[in-house]
Amino acid sequence: MELINGKAIADTVLAELKEEVSALPLDSPRPTIAFIRVGEDPASITYVTRKQQTAALLGFESIIKILPESTSQNALLKEIDVFNANKAVHGILIQAPLPGHISEYTAFNHVIASKDVDGFSAVNLGKLCQQDDSGLTPCTPAGIQELFKREALETTGKHIVIVGRSLIVGKPAALLFLKKDTFGNATVTVCHSQTKDLKSIAKSADIIIAATGRANLITADMITPGAIVIDVGINRTVDPSTKKGYRLTGDVDFKNVAPLCKKITPVPGGVGPMTVAMLMKNTWKAYQGQTNNR
Repeated sequence: MELINGKAIADTVLAELKEEVSALPLDSPRPTIAFIRVGEDPASITYVTRKQQTAALLGFESIIKILPESTSQNALLKEIDVFNANKAVHGILIQAPLPGHISEYTAFNHVIASKDVDGFSAVNLGKLCQQDDSGLTPCTPAGIQELFKREALETTGKHIVIVGRSLIVGKPAALLFLKKDTFGNATVTVCHSQTKDLKSIAKSADIIIAATGRANLITADMITPGAIVIDVGINRTVDPSTKKGYRLTGDVDFKNVAPLCKKITPVPGGVGPMTVAMLMKNTWKAYQGQTNNR
């Protein structure tokens, strides 16, 4: 078993990106990303702060708009309109989850496609479906594919089982690995909460991507020895022995699954850092598409 060190790979991606950004003429505008956060969810605060810090390390500018939990959907859409119209802003990220009274689908689709650095809009997902590389690919699936590229892991002809069908990971990951392209060309099965006999389907996989948000859902009896396992889940599990009273676990029972795997991503330190790195790559791509700085 070998660990896939997502943190180290993400650092390499960011270093390469920083070098590209540093070549910009001094009088050129800096790539700028606007973050919109609704409410005071502790995890959202942490995630946005981390993304801002990474942007600053690359020489990007960032703007953050913090709205109260009670913000109406229309009020949020108006804030998005302001950033849509601002030519100095090249990327817009709406931090999920949003309060229950706001439709994430509506909010994501209100960001114009050229600034949709999350890649969640119907336009960018449609481009992914049509294999149009001019779009912006959702960051977590793009980060997973980047792990395969950097680790030189073959996907052509492999059976990839994706457990989870979210707009953020499962659906776009399926489209990405179905593409007629290097590090695509896979046979993809998507499983979800209504899938019957998940165990037998998972055992047929060369590669498992777990993205359900359910701690330890993927167990050792679902794994064929030699499989590659990508754990996207980040779950807080109560653990009184820790200082914080909890520990972070993935969707995979790591202790028992890891010995069976050819390669596996840890949680934390696996897919998470890659998601942030690909967000920055999307922001750079969006910037290049909106300016003459290529």
